[in-house]
Amino acid sequence: QHHIIAYSGGIDSSVVAALVHRSRSPDESVQAVLGLSPAVPSDQIALAEEVAQVIGVPLEQIPTTEGSDATYIENSGQACLACKTHLYSCLESIAAHASNHSKRLYNGTNADDLQDPTRLGLIAADRFDVQSPLQRTPKEQVRIVGRHLGLPNWNYAASPCLRSRLAIGVQAVPHHLQRIELAERYVRHSLGLDATHNLRVRLLSGNRAMVEVEDGYLELAKDGLDQWQGHFLDDLEFESVDVRCFKSGSVAKMVTPSYEHQAVAI
Repeated sequence: QHHIIAYSGGIDSSVVAALVHRSRSPDESVQAVLGLSPAVPSDQIALAEEVAQVIGVPLEQIPTTEGSDATYIENSGQACLACKTHLYSCLESIAAHASNHSKRLYNGTNADDLQDPTRLGLIAADRFDVQSPLQRTPKEQVRIVGRHLGLPNWNYAASPCLRSRLAIGVQAVPHHLQRIELAERYVRHSLGLDATHNLRVRLLSGNRAMVEVEDGYLELAKDGLDQWQGHFLDDLEFESVDVRCFKSGSVAKMVTPSYEHQAVAI
């Protein structure tokens, strides 16, 4: 059997990759697959490579095709479903080309994720029969397992794709995503925040940047606003920049899913 993990370098998919890799039988193969797109920052790719090496699991990096999907670009509430549909289509294609053995797909969905109504990517997982070994395990317990397994990212803050920083209706195009990546890197360096701290730069309507930091860094971030103006407005071409307290999913919106599966060739 060929086991393929939808892998991001985050702690959830890292734990799944480690457990599947450790529990495989001699006649089974395991592969972690990282989808590459403008929504995946370079720092995340480097982390994914590092953690895969620690685990000892083979890592394949593949370009994904959601960037050409009108539903994804429109970002009206179903971009996550569109993205995961493309990702799992790519994984199925990889499995079909890899061997004649049966295949099994996995993701890192945990118990907390199942309580989030904005995670429409879970629908795509069901459609592609993707297994979620951590679906009954809360995030904090996943971190404990990751620490026990010796994974270097066990206490890293969650880092969802850059598209999740876009307010509903702000198009998911490379220019927007690249500016967010650069802005987050700049702010993280300015505040001296390592990967264990939550940080988001949201792109709101009207090309407005909103920096979100943990409560303990809010005053420090506000003090840095004047210093950041030049970089955000002149270099990154935002109309404005402001700061508020971090809230996961602050620009997400729950919608009724209607996106239909589209076959993807790789």
